[in-house]
Amino acid sequence: MGRWRPDARERLQRAAFELISERGFAATTVPEITARAGLTTRTFFRHFADKREVLFAEDAGVAAIVTELMARVPASAAPLAVVRESLRLMADTYFEERKEVLRQRRELVRCDEGLRERELRKRAAVSDAIREGFLARGLDATRATLLAETCVTLLGVSMAEWLDDDDCYLRDIVRDTFETLRAELGADGSGESNG
Repeated sequence: MGRWRPDARERLQRAAFELISERGFAATTVPEITARAGLTTRTFFRHFADKREVLFAEDAGVAAIVTELMARVPASAAPLAVVRESLRLMADTYFEERKEVLRQRRELVRCDEGLRERELRKRAAVSDAIREGFLARGLDATRATLLAETCVTLLGVSMAEWLDDDDCYLRDIVRDTFETLRAELGADGSGESNG
């Protein structure tokens, strides 16, 4: 077995995605994943805590990435500009190159209740990181929470559309979704358009 090859992590992820697609999450075992990848169980546990981590390992640092990206936006920027710019940066630097993997994972998550719960926990962690970023910028807790939840919802809606379409860029969909939300809320926040 080629256990010391540098691509072990990717091989394990690829094998896990294939097996879970074929058999379902519950019916797939770690030994089956390692056998398909041509690696040992010990190697698996060097890279992942459990088989759920194979699907979500890349997301472990998302909260830190969100914090870093929010910090890149000038302190003088208005809160909605922070949302728009942070989502654009995240689309460009974190998601765009991972489209096919994210598309596959979405299908696997849809088929398993435990994985859907894990996805919701990830969403909550991202929302918490955004909220903390806004609190650090001096916003009160209510505004910070509202903006964080809006940001996560905008990203979720945009990603769903992006993953369904082969001929688009996430940054463009994020921009359009953001503008749709702004138009729906209206400049005065009444939900009625001013034009």
